[in-house]
Amino acid sequence: KPRRGRVKVEYEDEEGAELQLKRERWEPRDWRAQLSFIREMRSKRDAPVDQMGAEKCYDTEAPPEVLISLMLSSQTKDHVTAGAMQRLRERELSVDAVLKMDDETLGKLIYPVGFWRTKVKYIKQATALIQQEFGGDIPDTLEGLMRLPGVGPKMAHLAMDIAWNRVSGI
Repeated sequence: KPRRGRVKVEYEDEEGAELQLKRERWEPRDWRAQLSFIREMRSKRDAPVDQMGAEKCYDTEAPPEVLISLMLSSQTKDHVTAGAMQRLRERELSVDAVLKMDDETLGKLIYPVGFWRTKVKYIKQATALIQQEFGGDIPDTLEGLMRLPGVGPKMAHLAMDIAWNRVSGI
């Protein structure tokens, strides 16, 4: 349910014959101060996400790796995601290689990411769909990305930005 703006009542003149209703735009209290604090804290870019976040731990020449790193990063700390991506890359990380890999091996490579068993299933299903319908490359539309198992709107928007350099939402 959308919030209603505040209504401020003002009189047009001294007699008070007519009322003028004016809507004010609602803003959180002290949001500008909070934003400046966040900008100051993030100015050094020294958080783990800056060195090993999903957009840092993939091969720029292989967009499917972007999607895998994003799928692994959900509910997982950045250093764990980076470690899993490194282990996958050492084994060869391509659509064909993932499809040929059995679930147990893939699980061992991505463990200890959060919900690793579910992610194994989603990665296998998504790579099969990528191979069949998208010629081995990740889709370049939000709709195509969200058709993949385990990919929701947030992940799709991030993939569009990281893989295709298109800001589509977030």
